[in-house]
Amino acid sequence: MKHHFLLTACAIAASLATAEFAQAQDSTGNTLEQIVVTGKRANRVSKGATGLAMDVKDTPQSISSIDKDDMADFGLSGSNEALRMATGINVEQYETNRATFNSRGFEIQLTQVDGLGMTNSWGTVVGREDTFLFERIELIRGANGLLTGVGNSSGTINYIRKRPTNTDGGEVGVSFGSWGLKRAELDYNKVLTTDGRWAGRLVVATEDKDSWIRDLHDRRNTVYGVIDGQIGDNGVLTVGLTAVDSKQNSPMWGSLTLLRADGTQADFPVGSSTSADWTYWNTKSYNAFAEYTHRLADNWEAKLTYNVRHGNEATKLLYAYTNTGTLNNDNTGLIGWPYRSLSSTDDTVLDANVSGQFSAFGRKHSLLVGISRSHEKTSTDTFAAESNAFLPLPAFPYGGDTYPEPSWGARTPSTAGEQTLTRLYVASRLALTDSFKAVVGLNAARLVRGGDSQYGSGGQLLDPKTSKLSPYLGFTYDITPDVLGYVSYSDIFQAQEQNDVHGFQLAPMKGVNTEAGIKAEWLGKALLTTFAVFTAKQQGLATYAGIDSNQQYYYEPKDVRSKGFEAEATGRIGKDAKVSLGYTHLMLTGPDGNDIYEWIPRNTLKARVESRVPALPALRLGLGARWQSDISKIGSAVQPAYAVADAFAAWELNPKTTLRLNVNNLSDRKYITGLAYGAVYGEPRNFAVSLDYKL
Repeated sequence: MKHHFLLTACAIAASLATAEFAQAQDSTGNTLEQIVVTGKRANRVSKGATGLAMDVKDTPQSISSIDKDDMADFGLSGSNEALRMATGINVEQYETNRATFNSRGFEIQLTQVDGLGMTNSWGTVVGREDTFLFERIELIRGANGLLTGVGNSSGTINYIRKRPTNTDGGEVGVSFGSWGLKRAELDYNKVLTTDGRWAGRLVVATEDKDSWIRDLHDRRNTVYGVIDGQIGDNGVLTVGLTAVDSKQNSPMWGSLTLLRADGTQADFPVGSSTSADWTYWNTKSYNAFAEYTHRLADNWEAKLTYNVRHGNEATKLLYAYTNTGTLNNDNTGLIGWPYRSLSSTDDTVLDANVSGQFSAFGRKHSLLVGISRSHEKTSTDTFAAESNAFLPLPAFPYGGDTYPEPSWGARTPSTAGEQTLTRLYVASRLALTDSFKAVVGLNAARLVRGGDSQYGSGGQLLDPKTSKLSPYLGFTYDITPDVLGYVSYSDIFQAQEQNDVHGFQLAPMKGVNTEAGIKAEWLGKALLTTFAVFTAKQQGLATYAGIDSNQQYYYEPKDVRSKGFEAEATGRIGKDAKVSLGYTHLMLTGPDGNDIYEWIPRNTLKARVESRVPALPALRLGLGARWQSDISKIGSAVQPAYAVADAFAAWELNPKTTLRLNVNNLSDRKYITGLAYGAVYGEPRNFAVSLDYKL
């Protein structure tokens, strides 16, 4: 069925291109002069932070980005690895196939693609995006109320997809590396008509590799096709499809137990795994979108976007746990919990808006007005283990053949649920004076949830309908032509799915977020520096409190305050040198005024530097590094402060061919990737060699 859907959509896109090609000439056979789409292709801008087309410097929030060149140079083919290099973002890789991201003390629960998405109240991400699909990844730190009307004060991840361009060509590449890494990729753009009105782009990436973790094997195949073109004299239609097939053998479900009963912390080999050799975690997803933009008048356009996504997960897993939360002193005490499931998720997002510029009081202003509806439906079926359930495991670490696969019972429904978010939104940038601007916004959001197991939580939902009016207010002032000061304020509102000790879901979290900063451009606008101070108050935030008599997690609401500052410099220093340097200092306190969430580092430093070697112009060298202060968790482990450095050397064999060597974790540092939900060791030193060719 899904293959039929993909083929049908491709056929529709192709027929549109053919039809428009036939219409691209007037009755005299001359090409129409007025072409909208080629200009849009050449001058695309992101509206991810506010919905308005604004430069990063003019936006009253902290924004960073990682572009496709940086991701290619540092060999960052997976989104989690790319996000680790971003200022203010921490990646908690607590299992081999699941991770959470946090910023400014809180989990990032909003992920967008091209500025559209839906909040994920758990914040957990399964698998990785292949970064070869994207022009860049934008990271908008701070409250995201203007983006969706719901959310917290952490930030937003916005993946910007590659789109057709006005020139033919592309690139192919292959990579080989440690743990049997094999990767191939293709990115090709083709202008389909002589007048340039229609163009298409195909992106393909395939990756196959083992791991430093025992028996772990990953395969990921990604295909993305997109076509855009002009409808009449003022319309632009874009249609795109993405298919992803990921398979992971011997994944870790849950993570390492490192604390022993006597209070000591175990130190296992970095490749240690709790998994069994019969386990797997396979995911497939199909994502299609259609976007129509119509020019209403000079500087005004209407835009209609529809996204649909279907995802499947199939798992056989083994969870290793202890009744006490600690290992015995001889590293025994683990118990195996086998699990098998089939899950599906269906998401749709429909968004319609009008945006443009208007004049008032002798100045130009911008305005965005829109309406959107997002719907998500989830379901999970499970298979009971009819044998070999909850068997004791030998002393850790053990081999993949230690725990036999059970016989499985019949497929039975387990959890199901759905949620619908409807919102009206308006945003405007007002030029109060030549130097003083205001960004104002308002979201009216209504979230409705329901289902047999209340969106998969297993708890009772006391209030399935929640509504919120969220204002956003920001001011910018041009101190000089190159220096800007700003302040911003936003409400915080987030429905929560976690249960209290009585089995009831917690009430929505509420709060406020403020930020103030200075942005400055240097060296002829080649380098941008940002300094920001921030504070956030989140009331009733779900906080882990324990395990009940049914071995289910329960939570309690806590008022948490975050405050700190960030400093970042990004851009070019001279013609051949690029730099990105970011530092974050954070304080997190609970309702008693003491530190809370001690597993989140209070200080982080991220750096990327690369330059062409003057004596050897064909050679480029780069160094990326990240450092974080110590973290810990009561009843778990301690990770002292550590730094990890990666490097690359790229040699241009000729104008079309580049050979690159990547070395990750140069010092072979042993570290734990996060403690929020468990512990997994990070990758040791490894290598990769890549060959890229421009078509």
